[in-house]
Amino acid sequence: MPPRRHAGSNAHSTTPPDLELQRFAGVFRYGRRAVELVWQTNRRLAILFGVATLTAGLLPAAAAWVGQLIVDAVVAAIAEHAAGAPMAEVAAPALRFIGLEAVIMMALAGTQRVLSVCQSLLHAQLGHRVNVMILDKALRLRLRDFEDPDFYDKLTRARREASSRPLQLVLKTFGLAQSFVSLISYAVLLLQFSGWAVALLVAAGLPAFLVEAKFSGDAFRLFRWRAPETRRQTYVETVLANDSYAKEVQIFGLGPMLLERYRRIFESLYRDDRNLTLRRGAWGYALGLLSTLAFYGAYGWIAVAAVASRISLGEMTMYLLLFRQGQAAVATALSAIGGMYEDNLYLSNLYEYLEQPTEPLRAGITQGAVPGDGVRFERVTFRYPDAPRPALEDVSIHLRPGRALALVGENGSGKTTLIKLLARLYSPTSGRVTLDGTDLEEWDEPSLRRRIAVAFQDFARYQLLAGENIGIGQVDSLLEEDQWRRAAEKGLSAGFLEALPSGYHTQLGRWFQNGQELSGGQWQKVALSRAFMRSGADIFVLDEPTAAMDAEAESQVFEHVRALTSDKMVILISHRFSTVRMADDIVVLHEGHVVEEGSHAELVALGGRYARLFDLQARGYR
Repeated sequence: MPPRRHAGSNAHSTTPPDLELQRFAGVFRYGRRAVELVWQTNRRLAILFGVATLTAGLLPAAAAWVGQLIVDAVVAAIAEHAAGAPMAEVAAPALRFIGLEAVIMMALAGTQRVLSVCQSLLHAQLGHRVNVMILDKALRLRLRDFEDPDFYDKLTRARREASSRPLQLVLKTFGLAQSFVSLISYAVLLLQFSGWAVALLVAAGLPAFLVEAKFSGDAFRLFRWRAPETRRQTYVETVLANDSYAKEVQIFGLGPMLLERYRRIFESLYRDDRNLTLRRGAWGYALGLLSTLAFYGAYGWIAVAAVASRISLGEMTMYLLLFRQGQAAVATALSAIGGMYEDNLYLSNLYEYLEQPTEPLRAGITQGAVPGDGVRFERVTFRYPDAPRPALEDVSIHLRPGRALALVGENGSGKTTLIKLLARLYSPTSGRVTLDGTDLEEWDEPSLRRRIAVAFQDFARYQLLAGENIGIGQVDSLLEEDQWRRAAEKGLSAGFLEALPSGYHTQLGRWFQNGQELSGGQWQKVALSRAFMRSGADIFVLDEPTAAMDAEAESQVFEHVRALTSDKMVILISHRFSTVRMADDIVVLHEGHVVEEGSHAELVALGGRYARLFDLQARGYR
């Protein structure tokens, strides 16, 4: 793998103008998708927002035109009153125009308020919709995606910015439309003065826009390249502020070291941000001066025209107002285009994640070709992506109904990988796994998994009600309290759960109010009860299910579980041979290979690896 360059090292690199232009034009393909998202989120709000945008674009020009009529009416009234006309008569036209402008400005204020309300409502609804899209996509990904660092970078980028960017893109699109409507109306009025004034208005804003677009692209590339560093910073923050790590952080005194690491990551990220911000600000100010010079040049031009009596005082007032507002509209339009460019870049993160390839759920069989044949691993080899060697190689195992199989081996020997293949979280690189005589790849995935109940060593501790912690083992029966109780009795958790302040309705964990924490062994019994919640399962997998219990408690739990599952298939993973010896069959794994297989008595008599490990552990109890 080539060495990774510093996160900001490419942000300042030069790009050929034609390539930059292609990038600039290409990213706008996401604009249509953003508009579709808003339309699908709330059509009424989208229509109201569009109408309000069009109205807000027309009203400023109308106000400027009425402003000219007011000034000219006042000038005419002064002359007529000086000639002897009554004040009430000569002032009436100006007052009518003033009233009309007041109505226009009130309508403009109302329109702006409507835009603000629409924006707030759409922000909440669209942000929620995009987050649901992100989470829904996560549900359709495979375990291998979650174990891929590149995938996590995509997920981090999508979640950090993309949930808000679609609305920002749409707002800028509508804002651009509003600016164009305003500019067209301004241009129609300015053309009465000079076409060159319109050209000057547009040209003065272009340099600032081009620079802003360039720096928007640089900001996006900086954001994209440093996703791993951002994720690392988030991880350190989680360790410092999460109850799962609090004990070790305090006992080992990790806080200052981790906080210093957090600061160093921030300083590295901030240095790139600061350099980009300073360059962006300097160039923006320098080119912004061109707009100021253009305005005052036009100011002088219009003033001279008024002095020369080529335009009236009211027209002069209108043209100055139009030029200032037009300049602001050009700046807004160009800024919106630059912002749309940046938003499109960030929105590409969302669709890069959403377009991550997934395997569609396909209909499969719900019953094997040879019912009662059990589970077979037939010459199975499996290698994790980018792993230097296979996790499993040429493994063959047969588990029959009514039998208990124990998997023994050092950490990394492939025991848990076998379980992942059985649950079809992964597919073998070669060979096959069958259930009742049919390859797992041909099974209907939900039907297959309903037949498997698993209690993992690294089980989840859900911050839910005690009963819900058990009920999620069979999500279709999540709220069935009778099934909670039966599963808790089978999993040996009923005694301490019923003694909690609110029994099965007690909040577990410390994240939420009135939460009750359990011991490690109690949590393991809750996880075991969760497995028993799956009443239709005939394959029970116990992956170090009692690691937090003492040897005697573990033996009692296994004897209890074995009695409840005498007609089912049980796979036990444990490092305690006092428990393993109770299994009908024992498979010894070493570096992904099956090195020994048989009953406890047979393997001890063999005098091989199992017998040596059993003897070493037995000495510790003598």
